[in-house]
Amino acid sequence: MTLRLSSKVARCAAVVGIWLAGAGSATSQSTAPTAPIPTAPRAPAPATTTPRTTPPVRAARPATPAAAPVVTPPAAPALPGVTPLPAPELEAFVDGFVRRSMNQDHIAGVTVSVVQNGQVVLKKGYGVASLSGGRRVDPDRTLFRIGSISKTFTWIALQNEIDAGRIRPDTPINVYLPEKLQVRDQGKKNPVRVRDLYNHTPGFEDRALGQLFEREERRIRPLDVYLRQERPNRVREPGVLPAYSNYGVALVGAALANTGAKPFEDLIAERVIVPARLTRTTFREPRAWRDDLPAPMAPALAADMAEGYRWTPLGLQAQPVEFIGQIAPAGSASSTAADMARYMTLLLNGGTIDGRTVFSARAAQAFRTPSYRPAAGAAGLNSGFQDIALPGNRRGFGHGGATLWFHSNMVIVPDLGLGVFVSVNTDTGQSLPATLPSAIVERFYAPARAVPAFTPLTAEAAALYAGDYLTDRRAYGGLEGFVNRLIGVAKVRASAQGGLAVTTDGQTRLWIPTDREDVFKAADGTDMLVFQRQDGTPARFFAPSGISAYERVGPLFKQGVLSGATLLAALASIATLAGVFVRSRRDTRQTTSQARASLLQTTQAVLWLTAIACVGVFALGSGDVASVVFGWPSGWLLTASACAFIATILTLVTLAMTPVVWRGGRRVDSWNDLRKLCFTVTALIFIGFAIVLAAWGFLEFWNT
Repeated sequence: MTLRLSSKVARCAAVVGIWLAGAGSATSQSTAPTAPIPTAPRAPAPATTTPRTTPPVRAARPATPAAAPVVTPPAAPALPGVTPLPAPELEAFVDGFVRRSMNQDHIAGVTVSVVQNGQVVLKKGYGVASLSGGRRVDPDRTLFRIGSISKTFTWIALQNEIDAGRIRPDTPINVYLPEKLQVRDQGKKNPVRVRDLYNHTPGFEDRALGQLFEREERRIRPLDVYLRQERPNRVREPGVLPAYSNYGVALVGAALANTGAKPFEDLIAERVIVPARLTRTTFREPRAWRDDLPAPMAPALAADMAEGYRWTPLGLQAQPVEFIGQIAPAGSASSTAADMARYMTLLLNGGTIDGRTVFSARAAQAFRTPSYRPAAGAAGLNSGFQDIALPGNRRGFGHGGATLWFHSNMVIVPDLGLGVFVSVNTDTGQSLPATLPSAIVERFYAPARAVPAFTPLTAEAAALYAGDYLTDRRAYGGLEGFVNRLIGVAKVRASAQGGLAVTTDGQTRLWIPTDREDVFKAADGTDMLVFQRQDGTPARFFAPSGISAYERVGPLFKQGVLSGATLLAALASIATLAGVFVRSRRDTRQTTSQARASLLQTTQAVLWLTAIACVGVFALGSGDVASVVFGWPSGWLLTASACAFIATILTLVTLAMTPVVWRGGRRVDSWNDLRKLCFTVTALIFIGFAIVLAAWGFLEFWNT
């Protein structure tokens, strides 16, 4: 799925650690530090079907590549004014780009295909599909998990139903769903339409932990069961803001299955995969047979699945299969570079391949035309496909995809007749798929990048944009909501160059103003950042990917407030416990009410420190993505939340007792004024901490 969950969960450890330390905000950097060269065994030579007429520049000399037959459709005429890619130069460029990324990011295996004008220009595998089995990546045989690129198959099937008149875009999705799966009103005025789902504007919150991926086969649920049990909250009216929704795509898959009267996996194979002759593409997964689930992946395909890897200080570690079948329409597909080459040719040819029509010319145009833009100049969505800005003022369409261990990208550039697909099988490899397609377009078709000229923002103008913004693609309550508030923040600051510095996902990018108010361009690329105002002040901005918005947060939700409240509560708790042991006999004289209040506050101190310590243990283990995703909700986090909840209740009781504590008794058998003051200040610190935690969702241990 296009989730980037692995990097987000990994960042959680750092952010929570900073929270515990009492820091005001996360430290950011412009680029990720260069990683050391991996100590894992040298990857096997790439498998390629592109003849080498000139030796490419490469990081290391590979063994002779394994050749495979190339089967492609007849070549289409070259587009006027477009010089076809020179295959030898393209291969040399991709070789260097891929090997550099493999070394820097510790990637086990990569598969790539490039098509143009109906021909495969490059089809190549790098590294290993399986370290234990010694299998190399073969672009014709090795299947990679393609994550949310799966959604594009679902969108094709949907457009076919629209063409047939069986589904209408502006009709509520409930019309096409069985009653048990229908979207509930939840107090919202407008129904969720089909259009809202392919535009990713249904108004759902986004939850993933403990449900999006499964590690154990026994936990895989049928699609309809998943949709019933994991209904997200509706947090806004549909059509208002973009917020990427895997659940929404799964609803479309269920609607297709319902109108087609067959399981989604059968339907997508019958209507897209088989007509396109994608012989090594499937939405099925390698598992044992179960009567309540669709048939598993064919053994012949399962034998050629690439393993997923996690990079650790000890090297690459193979990971178990991550099952996504419970939400198959959103991300369970696996494919080869060769099949993806055919698929990209199909998209470039307007829905036809080998004389077969898989989808209509109208649908083909829909995939190239924005069906939704949140604001003028912002990236949008093309009936489910992502609208992509490319070097040279070109635009493409396609989709990215990510599971825990695989990262993929597919970019189609119609005015170049070009398609690029790349996938990696390692958790640290997300940068390569994200950057290679644009790099190819820039290298062969874009003019040399010039130093951008712009009018710098004044300090006053920049200050209007500065602040913390929170993604709307998140859980809106409970412990997952708490974690999302920690890791979903974008920090916008004025840059010294007169633009903006925006830090998201631990990376900082510089943005320069354009001649349009509230519109900024990436200093290092083609992405656009568009702000939207409310009452004259920038209130949100839209992500360059077009799949989410970031909304300005108030003071209570700034990480510095959470950090400061945590630090004060920890110090107050330590001081409270220390007082129990260091007070003299005279200081311990107290009334019965004061004794009870003291016991309550001491208990609170123990509970607050226990909660903070448990969060610390969770943070230490959250670097292991699998343990967080598959083990959610963490016992440590549940314990912390429950302790904080009980401490909050006791704090409220303590506050109610404060007037009694101050009245006390006679001077000789009551607290002195200093102790009464310390008691009151401590109670206020504890209640302030509780208010912050309640607002962040941390006290809802029952809501995971």
